[in-house]
Amino acid sequence: MSNSSLMILIAGPYRSGTGDDPVLMEKNLRVLESVALPLYRAGHIPLIGEWIALPLLREAGSSRPGDAIYDEILYPIANRLLGRCDAVLRLPGASKGADEDVRLAKQRGLPVFEKLADVPGCV
Repeated sequence: MSNSSLMILIAGPYRSGTGDDPVLMEKNLRVLESVALPLYRAGHIPLIGEWIALPLLREAGSSRPGDAIYDEILYPIANRLLGRCDAVLRLPGASKGADEDVRLAKQRGLPVFEKLADVPGCV
């Protein structure tokens, strides 16, 4: 793989293990976001599904994680993003959603990186 710019979906726990506690979900989002800047500085375009899903959830009137609107938007947006991404960076931690992202990425022949240092241009 060349060192050209890749659009990389960052996948990892967001809701998993939080008991739907918004403080813990926000903490998980910050962990996902912690690798976005290094990816950007390496010349890549980082994406996190929640960056797109959370405003959509607010606009659609979702009242809590796991409601019908949440299920309509949160995980399907990652699937749509994968259709536009070049790779996935899977961060550690149990997550059915992130595992599904990895499964879909592999099915589509996309590279899946397990750590930041494996991404071209990152150290």
